[in-house]
Amino acid sequence: MNINRAASILLPLVFFLAFFQESVDGRPLSLSLLRPKPDDAARFARWLVSQSSWGVLNTIASDMGGAPFGNVVSFSDGLPDKGRGIPYFYLTTLDPTARNALKDQRSSFTIGEYAIGTCGKTDPENPSCAKITLTGKLKVLNGDPKETSFAQTALFTKHPEMKGWPKSHNFQIFKLEIEDIFMINWFGGPKPITVDQYLQAKMDSRMAIA
Repeated sequence: MNINRAASILLPLVFFLAFFQESVDGRPLSLSLLRPKPDDAARFARWLVSQSSWGVLNTIASDMGGAPFGNVVSFSDGLPDKGRGIPYFYLTTLDPTARNALKDQRSSFTIGEYAIGTCGKTDPENPSCAKITLTGKLKVLNGDPKETSFAQTALFTKHPEMKGWPKSHNFQIFKLEIEDIFMINWFGGPKPITVDQYLQAKMDSRMAIA
């Protein structure tokens, strides 16, 4: 192998490994949808939800006197880079989260950008490393068959192992009906985003990196 050919192979590999080293969770970053500019709040929020695969889902624990119960859960809002912005979950009542939601639907779901590896070496609490909390009602999805099919495809595509989870555990698809959005993705406090602005934001593969 001549030197020029070797260099053409090794240099991209070196750059890839250097980039991959920046990832904090070992999950390769999807480059098909670039990080939006922080001032494009609605699109940024949709990007953060679309690129994430897990977060902390908080429910009201009636058996703990109404205390909040936070649980790390996997989710999906749609096929990769084509999400609808609505988080779907695959839950069982063997877990407190589903049991809590069936008694009291009030819930919130928090996602941090640090987990997807796009904050570099920035501390997770730095305002430039985004975080978002979606608050609303966590409901069992048992109505529209088209939405059920969409949600199942979304979940099983992003989390293939879910297909093999024990049927005896009676997993059900839940969705969070969003009523409020809190997001910090830069200095100066939370960005004002309405639910309509969030849901109507268009995902664009040509989004500019901040």
